[in-house]
This record gives sequence, structure tokens and C-alpha cells, in this order.
Amino acid sequence: MAATEDYDAEAALASFHESRAGVRGLVESGVTAVPPIFLTATAPSPQSPASTTTAFAIPAVDLSLPRSDTVALVRAAARSCGFFHAINHGVPAGIVDSALSAARAFHEQPRAARSAFYSLEPVEAVAYSTIPNAPPRQEGAPLLPWRDSLRVRFGPWDGEPDLGRLPAACRDTLREYQRALTGFGKEMAGLLSEALGVGVERLEQAMQVEGWLMACHYYPPCPEPARVVGSLEHTDPSLFTVLAQDWVGGLQVRRDDGTGGGGEWVDVAPVAGALLVNIGDVLKVVSNDELKSVEHRVVIKSTQDARVSIALFINPAKRDKSDLFGPLPELVTAEKPAQYRSFTVPEFMSSRREYGHSRSSIERFKVSSS
Repeated sequence: MAATEDYDAEAALASFHESRAGVRGLVESGVTAVPPIFLTATAPSPQSPASTTTAFAIPAVDLSLPRSDTVALVRAAARSCGFFHAINHGVPAGIVDSALSAARAFHEQPRAARSAFYSLEPVEAVAYSTIPNAPPRQEGAPLLPWRDSLRVRFGPWDGEPDLGRLPAACRDTLREYQRALTGFGKEMAGLLSEALGVGVERLEQAMQVEGWLMACHYYPPCPEPARVVGSLEHTDPSLFTVLAQDWVGGLQVRRDDGTGGGGEWVDVAPVAGALLVNIGDVLKVVSNDELKSVEHRVVIKSTQDARVSIALFINPAKRDKSDLFGPLPELVTAEKPAQYRSFTVPEFMSSRREYGHSRSSIERFKVSSS
């Protein structure tokens, strides 16, 4: 199914959002062909052997090991591929499983119930929508991912966040998950700080690490999975992201081939009981390129099963226009001068809106070598 010359993509996009039903609404309606606003000529086929390799496994970091061993594993993983599975992490399995179940339940509740939360506004405490992929297409309406998202902001607010509209079971479960994962995130920030050789408290002192933003993603089954994307290739804007995912799979990371030309896409198979950690662009900058922020994407694997994941973005709490971030002075040497100039969080997010959500968004902050 291809868009014809008389197809009005902008009108189709407006109609889709006005339905307030998300991609799941299309599935509920019995759609058998993907609408053109979701189609991409470059969609990766999950069945294509050329698109992935099975010769590489995402590293695992066992947090029950002696501290020095754990720090060494974190350092190696963050430097080599920017992703790792954290196992024996101390977050009760019941909290993680309940959060994934609550996220699924929200997305699979009746259309009228979930449509009440539909909003494209990014500043609301709770918003459910199908967020267009960025950057947009060169012409016409932006490409839509085959994905619905429930975004929950837990801060920064004066007092408690306004989550009262969420169903009680979902609200309480996600709040408990956010608290547990923020504690895990602070512990992980200490490990990453030690891995950089700057002391366990350095990142916390410099940034005041918080886990305020949660994205509960729902990837419905698709009648033509090879013709859509769950998300385009991107890097995360966070210090780092903590991801819980179910068993369906679909996440892929780009393995650097060392030539600067990209590299193979590698499937990130779910690991039971693990939390997946990936380095974000802010930490890449702060580490002066010691740690990798790696491009990743989601392909749709199934015509029958929906995938659910929850991303908690661990970010600096210091976000005022006076708060500057750049390479830590301890990591700048004569042999390795600062690779980036300092910037504020608002300036950085403006760059992502303008240049897209891939590596190009931080390239503008690179210090010229000339």
C-alpha cells in the first residue's frame, strides 16, 4: 500500500490524532493494511538476516559482585557498546513485573477510557498519544511509529505530581516503580562515576540525578511489520536510561564497526529479571567521549503479540539556564582536550528538536579540532 499523489497525509494525520485511539485503535478496528502515514521505505525487516547479527551479545553486569568487579564491568560495557543488562540489581521482581502489567493494562483498556488522556503536549503530568518520529519527513506529515506511549512526569513539581486522573492501580504501581528505579538510578550513577575515575559522588554533585520522566511504550501487533518502525534510530537525551521490557523483543542497537560508517544492527534479546541500562548523550558529553551513547531503534516483531516496555530517563535535576554541562574538568587533559563546549539543558533539547534525535543533535556542541 503506497501513498498516491492525491493522498492528503496532513489530513490523514489530523484525523488519526482526532480519533484519540492511537495505533491500538487501528488494530481494534481490524485494519489489514498499514495506513500511509506509518509507511517508510527504509523500515528494517525483523526477518532480514542482513539487518542483524547474532555474533554479539549485550554485556551483563552482576551488581551482586564485589564493588570493584562491578565497577570494572560497568566501565567496560559503557565504553564498548553503551548498553548493558543489570542483573541482581536489588529491585524486587514483583515491582518490575507489576509495572509492566500496569502499562499493558492502561493501553489495553477500552478506547473511551484511554482516549481521555490523549495529548501531544509534552509538559503535562500524564499524556497518552502516538508521538511522531523525529526528524519529520522531508515533505508532508511526519512519519508515525507503530507505537503508543503513556508519558508520566513525576517532577519537577512543587509537591506531588498531578497523577490523580490515572486509574488507581496503574497510578500507584507506576509511582512505586518510579521510586524504586530512581533509587537504582542513583546507585548506577555512583557506579558510572566510579567507572570514570572521578569518585562515587561526582555525577550526583555535578547534576543532582533524578528519574522524573517515564515512558510506557506499547507496540501493537502489526499486519505488515516489515513496513513500519516502532521507533526510528535515535540516541537518548538522558544521562542514562533504565529500560524494563517484556519477552516479545524488537529493540536493536547499532554496533559500531570502527569505520565511522555506522555498523550492524544487533537484537537486544530480553533477559529475564534484568534491567537494561543505556548511556545517553548528556553522559557522553560529560564523560568527554569516554562513554558511548549508541543509536538504537525498535522493529516490530509480531503480527500477533504486543510489546510493552517502560523507559525511565535518568536526568540532571539542574535544568536552569544558568546550569552549564560539559566535559568534567577531571577528564580533560593535554592528551585529550575537551571534545564539547558547555551547554544548558534547554539549549540541548532545542538542538534535538532542530536536528533530530540521532548523533547530529550533539555534533553542534563539538569543539573544532582546527
